[in-house]
Amino acid sequence: MVLEATMICIDNSEWMRNGDYSPTRFQAQADAVNLICGAKTQSNPENTVGVLTMAGKGVRVLVTPTSDLGKILACMHGLEIGGEMNLAAGIQVAQLALKHRQNKKQQQRIIVFAGGPVKYDKKVLEMIGKKLKKNSVALDVVNFGEEDESKTEKLEALVAAVNNNDSSHIVHVPAGANALSDVLLSTPIFTGDGEGGSGFAAAAAAAAAGGVSGFDFGVDPNLDPELALALRVSMEEERARQEAAAKKAADDSSKQGKEGESTSQDATMSENVGTSVSESENKKDDLMDDENALLQQALAMSMDDPSATVTTRDTDMSEAAADDQDLALALQYSMQEGAKDQSDMGKLLADQSFVSSILTSLPGVDPNDPSVKDLLASMQNQPEKKDDDDKAPKEDDK
Repeated sequence: MVLEATMICIDNSEWMRNGDYSPTRFQAQADAVNLICGAKTQSNPENTVGVLTMAGKGVRVLVTPTSDLGKILACMHGLEIGGEMNLAAGIQVAQLALKHRQNKKQQQRIIVFAGGPVKYDKKVLEMIGKKLKKNSVALDVVNFGEEDESKTEKLEALVAAVNNNDSSHIVHVPAGANALSDVLLSTPIFTGDGEGGSGFAAAAAAAAAGGVSGFDFGVDPNLDPELALALRVSMEEERARQEAAAKKAADDSSKQGKEGESTSQDATMSENVGTSVSESENKKDDLMDDENALLQQALAMSMDDPSATVTTRDTDMSEAAADDQDLALALQYSMQEGAKDQSDMGKLLADQSFVSSILTSLPGVDPNDPSVKDLLASMQNQPEKKDDDDKAPKEDDK
């Protein structure tokens, strides 16, 4: 890295009030000066930078060559604009300040910002350039602002007189949308003289400009490897945290969807269970009804009700007789025989002498017992009632 002491000559003449450079010529020049100061001090810890003004009441040194960047940047505030630029006097004062630098091993360089017109002749500037070359002082000129062919010619002659092994450079910056500092980033003033020191300074200056460089996080790892590593680790941790948060959110959404599906499935299953339960209950009710009907039939059959059985049988036989005439004749014949048997039994019961003889022959039976007499009287009355019942339908038929 180049060990260098630099003096920057600022143009604060009346021509710096123009607004053809954004926001004004003077402000654009101040931004470029800040970049250069940051680049020089960060390229080598032992580099020093000084600042002086070339207009106003006279040339004034704002800060002598120092490595304190804060002190250098603070001197740029509150500068007054006025007067005309005194280029020759500014270069001579800058050379004198570099002559009295503390570290004599530092190379000497002067950077001039020329925004206003140049009033000196070409020969005078060439003499100043030869003197700088004799004292091994390099010169960089930034030509901006006033566009004049004579101005450009004078400045190029000055740089040509100073140049030694391409150590001096001149840059013409026309007015336009690009800022003055952005244009200077790609010029030899920032890229250096081929020894690598100024190129390293250009990276630092770009970082100081707010991340104009192509390095990650705006920090050159060669300049500050620990800071670059810390920023990279922090970025990786933040990226991992964001990925974990996104994964967690996706998992939560999928879980919610599964819970909704399970809830709907549970509801469907509960409905199916309710339907099956209701169907089983209905089946049980039907079975109970069938069982009750069968039980009632069994009870009816167990209760030997002759009237019911006879009625049922008569109904069944009458239906069957309606279908078969032979069967009807057989039924009629059997009913007549039953009626004859009943009439014969009634006649036998009506014969008291026969009944009393039978009762006396039975052991332990008293024919004179009142209960026996009542029973015989009731048995005699039943056949009479049956005969009356049989006669009544026949009379109705007639």
